[in-house]
Amino acid sequence: LSSSLKLDKDVFTFPIEWIPSNPRWKNYAEIWTTIPLAQFLKNTAKLTIIVTLLQLLTSSFAAYAFAKLQFKGRDILFLGYVATIAMPWQVYMVPQFILMRSFGLNNTHLAIIFLQAFSAFGVFLMKQFYMSVPDELCEAARIDGMSEYRIWARIMLPLSKPALSTLTIFTFVNTWNDFLGPLLYLTRMELKTIQIGLRMFISQYSSEYGLIMAASVVALIPVVIVFLALQKFFVQGVATAGLKG
Repeated sequence: LSSSLKLDKDVFTFPIEWIPSNPRWKNYAEIWTTIPLAQFLKNTAKLTIIVTLLQLLTSSFAAYAFAKLQFKGRDILFLGYVATIAMPWQVYMVPQFILMRSFGLNNTHLAIIFLQAFSAFGVFLMKQFYMSVPDELCEAARIDGMSEYRIWARIMLPLSKPALSTLTIFTFVNTWNDFLGPLLYLTRMELKTIQIGLRMFISQYSSEYGLIMAASVVALIPVVIVFLALQKFFVQGVATAGLKG
C-alpha cells in the first residue's frame, strides 16, 4: 500500500518511508488506462461469485448425504472423494484440458466454472459440521413429514453459517487468486482475469513499481472485504472441522 503511493525512485529508498510525504494518487488513476483492468475485475468477480455459490451448494448437498443419510458404500465413497485432496491438480491437468477441449469449452468461462464447482475440501468441512448436529433433530423433522431437501434447507443450512462462511472465504480467495486455470483455458483478452492481467501489467511495466503495487492493491481489496465481512464466523468454522472425524 505504501509503495503504491510512491514514485518509482522512492520505492527502494532506505530508510523506508512507510507513509509517503507526497502521496502519488495518480498511480491509481493510471492503472485503469494501461490495461483493461475493469474488464479483468468484472470477469474475475463473475467467475468467483458463480464458483463460490456452486461450491456452497454442491458441498453442502453432498455433505448432508454423507453425514445424515444411510446408503451402501457411503463411507468408502466419502474416503475416496476426500482422498483427492492429496492429489495435486498438476497430476490430472493435461487430461482435464483435453476433456474440456473435446467439449468445446476452451476459451469460455464455463471451463473454469465446471472445474471448480465441486470441492472435496468443501464436502469434508461441511460434513464435519453436519455430524455435530444431533441426529434426533433430523429424525424429529422426518416424523413431522419433512423431506430430506426441506431438512437440509430449513434446518441444516441455517445452523451451518460458521462452516458456510469459512468455505465462502476459502473458495472466494482461491478462485479470485487462481492463475494457472485462467492461463490455460482463457486466451482471449476479453475473458482474462485479474491475476492474468497483473502478470501482463508486470511484463509491460516491470520497472514502474508504483503502478504495479497500485494494481496489486486494487486486486486485493475484494478479498479483504469478504474476509472482514465473514471473519466473526471464520475461527468458529475452522474449529468445527476438527470436532469429529
